[in-house]
Amino acid sequence: MRNNQLGRSSLMVSEVSLGCMSLHAADQKQVSGIIHRAFEEGINFFDTADLYDYGMNEKAVGEAVHGFRKQVVISSKVGNQWRDDRQSWDWKANKKYILKAIDATLNRLKTDYLDLYQLHGGTMDDPFDEIIDAFETLKKDGKIRAYGISSIRPNVIKTYAENSAIDAVMLQYNLIDRRPEEELLNYLAQREIGVLARGPIAKGLLINKPVSSYIQYTSSEVQHIIRNVMDFTKQTGLSHMATAINYILSQEAISTVVLGLRSAQQLNEFIQVKREFRKLTAGERKHLVQGARTLYYTEHR
Repeated sequence: MRNNQLGRSSLMVSEVSLGCMSLHAADQKQVSGIIHRAFEEGINFFDTADLYDYGMNEKAVGEAVHGFRKQVVISSKVGNQWRDDRQSWDWKANKKYILKAIDATLNRLKTDYLDLYQLHGGTMDDPFDEIIDAFETLKKDGKIRAYGISSIRPNVIKTYAENSAIDAVMLQYNLIDRRPEEELLNYLAQREIGVLARGPIAKGLLINKPVSSYIQYTSSEVQHIIRNVMDFTKQTGLSHMATAINYILSQEAISTVVLGLRSAQQLNEFIQVKREFRKLTAGERKHLVQGARTLYYTEHR
């Protein structure tokens, strides 16, 4: 497993990482088992958020990595606060809340610092200067090593890219949702901001899930892309999962592909194909998307 530098930071992250949102926090034995096995297989970057399972996801991740904390890169997110009824949450993008929330996150993760802290969303109405100041304060205080944003809103991402020292942007990117290619990937690469690509298998559509519509594509358009993938895998001998991941890794801006695994079985499937990881040629990438219309971000502004 190769490691990549995250933005301009000193953080080195595995080219494939573990998104912990779907792990069952109540089953600590299972969570620890999956995270330990992933670490043994070369994964060193683990992503969580204070929103996941009311903070219990952070607690489970912290317990799992406690014995080898300094050997891994831990990312969490801030900005959403659960209401007392735990049925919904409020957007809390302000300095006071961020400076308070980090302490609860560090406590749950059983650590005195966080490697990467991300704003969990964002709009053009947010107080950008105040939010940036909060992250810079945490960095100065040694509570975080780097910060970034998890968003698919181009205008928001570009505002942070041009006015802060962010090292990472997490966004959805896969063989079907190629919108980042048109507006963000080259832009971020030029600014040395690393991309954390989530949703790499498009909710399972790229491996074995029944065909359905996806973002702005109809089910027939999705089927066309899947046929391209099937044809490609027959020619190359690569698995569907490796093909999906390799397509993403071929982009210069990508620091890591974030796999949202939820079970030991899914982790085993990943382990079986990781030897197939490689960057695709321009011709191979073109073959995989041949005949698929280009999409752009529209409502996410």
